[in-house]
Amino acid sequence: MPRDEPERRRGPKDFWDYFKEIDKMFDKLFESIEEGEFQGPFYYGISWSIGENGRPIIREFGNIEPAAKGVKRSEVVKPFYDVMVDPNTNKVNVIIELPGAQKEKIDLEATERSVHVYAEGINKKYEADIPLDVEINPDSAKATFVNGILQVSFEPKTPISQKGKKINIE
Repeated sequence: MPRDEPERRRGPKDFWDYFKEIDKMFDKLFESIEEGEFQGPFYYGISWSIGENGRPIIREFGNIEPAAKGVKRSEVVKPFYDVMVDPNTNKVNVIIELPGAQKEKIDLEATERSVHVYAEGINKKYEADIPLDVEINPDSAKATFVNGILQVSFEPKTPISQKGKKINIE
């Protein structure tokens, strides 16, 4: 490490290592394209946020993934999604982007700790297993699909508390 750079704390996997991996993956992807190994379209992206425990949550989405030699293109796209816990409405909301999918061809299943979605469109297939940080009641699910956005809301098994418990000081 150069002397003029301040030292950083490093965790099990340093934050910048994710970007190094992505950079290597894109280099391999472009080499594969130049060699004519496969053709697009290619979809790839990352979603980055901070979890409740203060650790980064990095999710990849798209139809390419690392392989032994370069990258491989999947026929099934891993869609972008987000999970939001709303203590004001006492709901767990899952939003999934499925552009081009047909409502009749969406298969949605839920367990207490995850949501599974499979969808088909004219030229695309989507599939994702979405982990949930909060236990939900799968029977409470309500879903809507408008303009390629699937929104699913669940009631949590135990109410989400926004406030802590009052502690008396002696």
